[in-house]
Amino acid sequence: MARISINIKEGKIKKNDTVIGIDLGTTNSLVAIIDKETKLPKCLSKTNETIVPSIIHFSNNNTITVGNKAKHFLSTEPQNTIYSVKRLLGRSYADIKEHASYGYRIIDDETKAMVKVEINGKLYNPIELSSIILKELKENAEVILNETISKAVITVPAYFNDSQRQATRDAGKLAGLDVLRIVNEPTAASLAYGIGLNSEESKTIAVYDLGGGTFDITILNIQNGIFEVLTTNGDTYIGGDDFDRKIIEFWCTQLDLNIQEIEKNKGLYQLFRLKAEDVKKQLSTAENAHTFITIDTIIWPLNISLKDFEKSILPIVEKTINCCQLALKDAVLV
Repeated sequence: MARISINIKEGKIKKNDTVIGIDLGTTNSLVAIIDKETKLPKCLSKTNETIVPSIIHFSNNNTITVGNKAKHFLSTEPQNTIYSVKRLLGRSYADIKEHASYGYRIIDDETKAMVKVEINGKLYNPIELSSIILKELKENAEVILNETISKAVITVPAYFNDSQRQATRDAGKLAGLDVLRIVNEPTAASLAYGIGLNSEESKTIAVYDLGGGTFDITILNIQNGIFEVLTTNGDTYIGGDDFDRKIIEFWCTQLDLNIQEIEKNKGLYQLFRLKAEDVKKQLSTAENAHTFITIDTIIWPLNISLKDFEKSILPIVEKTINCCQLALKDAVLV
């Protein structure tokens, strides 16, 4: 893999320009600025919602809602509710067909062109869908800051290829943003922890990034304000979404259900997925998690222990460790 570097010393931004930083995530997104008074990074929140779920809902008359309001439609209108669109950016149907288990309809046009999603009889590409999320973040920032925003920096996974990076830029432009720079997420994470801000600093670090839909391990060399990606490894189909599926599989075994049959009912599967996400969060602070689903007046209890959860996801975690070992080997560090 070619080495990629970024120089944080240089820039062409006017002193008084407000530039927002955007993390366009598979599961959640957020927007931040550098506070002009404190000079520290600050996440912008609207109505106490710092994190915006990367979910879009189209009503039957094509009214669009984004974020938590759209999340409620995952189980009731799965065909009109878009999630995990980041996994589709810059991808053809051939790239994603093995992982195309979504509640909405992805079109197989038998070409190498970027996939399209059909909603209410209209076709959208992932750039257009991503731009809707970016526009929501931009407008939220404008309301909070009470000013017009036109410039942004957007983060992307280090392994994103040129097509995916350009697709991200195009989505930003479509949202009304001048994307000043596409920054690798590991570089952004390093800066967030203060690593590399000292121009005299010289070190090699590893960033393990397990997100909602993707995983990557990146080895960075930082010297004189220059961030150089020595190597990156990972899997574009490992993330929190896959942990959720493991929980659903566990429940299906418990209840003697066939997960393939559950998947055919898009609304029911999304309901299971939302419940799985909830119990996953519970297990962050508890040894056991409990919830239930009510279907046709029948209550299905859904339980899982932290021990069973960790056992279920172990094969996925081991895959990430293997990626880490390969990255260290490629960087000639082991």
